[in-house]
Amino acid sequence: MAPVRVLIVGAGARGGRYADWIRRHPDVAEVVAVAEPRAQYREPLADTHHLPPERRFSGWEEAAAHPRLADVALICTLDDLHLRPAIAFADLGYHLLVEKPLAQTPEECAAIVAAARRNNVLLGVCHVLRYAPYTRLLRTLVDSGRIGEVVSVDHIEPVGFWHYAHSYVRGNWRRTEDSAPMLLAKSCHDLDWLRHIVGREAVAVSSFGSLRHFRPEQAPEGAADRCLDCPVEHSCPYSAPRIYGRFLDRGVTGWPLTVLTPVPSQRTVTEALREGPYGRCVYRSDNDVVDHQVVSLEFAGGATATFTVSAFNRARPRETFVHGTHGELYCDGTRITHHDFLTDSTETLDVAEHNDGLIGSGHGGGDGNLLASFFPAVAARDPAKVITDGEDTLRSHLLVFAAEQARREGRVIRLDTPAWTADAEEWAGTWPEALYGPARSG
Repeated sequence: MAPVRVLIVGAGARGGRYADWIRRHPDVAEVVAVAEPRAQYREPLADTHHLPPERRFSGWEEAAAHPRLADVALICTLDDLHLRPAIAFADLGYHLLVEKPLAQTPEECAAIVAAARRNNVLLGVCHVLRYAPYTRLLRTLVDSGRIGEVVSVDHIEPVGFWHYAHSYVRGNWRRTEDSAPMLLAKSCHDLDWLRHIVGREAVAVSSFGSLRHFRPEQAPEGAADRCLDCPVEHSCPYSAPRIYGRFLDRGVTGWPLTVLTPVPSQRTVTEALREGPYGRCVYRSDNDVVDHQVVSLEFAGGATATFTVSAFNRARPRETFVHGTHGELYCDGTRITHHDFLTDSTETLDVAEHNDGLIGSGHGGGDGNLLASFFPAVAARDPAKVITDGEDTLRSHLLVFAAEQARREGRVIRLDTPAWTADAEEWAGTWPEALYGPARSG
């Protein structure tokens, strides 16, 4: 079977990672074109995949002006630039694989789903956590009945102090207006994952959280606007020179340094810190997204879950307790510990022993497993093979939007009402028809 042909739309961190996996799996897929406005990111990717000049586009509009060039458009632009290219490429007959979040509003998410439906193309969303061997083992244990019925789940995402400062104070996801609420931008993975593990739909949600620390009034006395000019930088845990210097000291030349500069070195990183957003004081940035949030969920049948996302921790894998009527599971991303109530015994399962061998890359192997699943689905034109499809993702995203509304309004939101159970066509129908054409700007 011929490899699936892929157009990379957005050659940043995610697009570059996916393109690298494709390069290492030429029997599964091949990159045949790239659309990226920044030449310093577009050209190295294009060179690696030996793309001719006519397949190197300075933007998605330029690529969409041509007849269909590939089987799949892999949409890896920033969050606020998913909508228009996704719809445009669906209308051209491309199958779509879209980086999370699908879009920034319920109506926009539904519009992408509706576009894929009316063009009869496959739509996958990069909820990579579902594809990790860790998740597959956990779901198998839950489905086997080894802990009886799931009663409650406690799930935490420790973003990490430096990661939060990098992405959500100084980085592209620091402002809701320009990106999305932090819960959508960072943690739509997690609410989707909880639905998947519990195996039921949420029927009610509440949430609390705020931007507590990364504010001007929290700045140390004497702090400057930029770390390189700051007399108290040496005593600040969020010092940009210290954070990025640790990566340089370890010889890291990939993410997160490639977000600052395409060719990281002491000189180029220092230049980026002096001139760009990543050298700003975390207390004097223009960020407005929350730095901690908790979500409480009730599922059909009465099971409950809590989800906590926080900046204030050591960056590490997510941690989860799954409480059942006959046992308990504790999961730390690398192993799952099962305690059986009947025998009062404990067993620890190493996730690596249960890896299906597809790939062991980012997000605990989820990145590679996602691609190894989606491309064969395209080759077979089989929607059943798309684990995280548009319709299912819409349900997960609606849960996130409801949780954020609950946080802003300080109330419990019921999800088993017509307002939240409409399908994609109904949600998309509430949006102006201009959404489906180029009239609506990104």
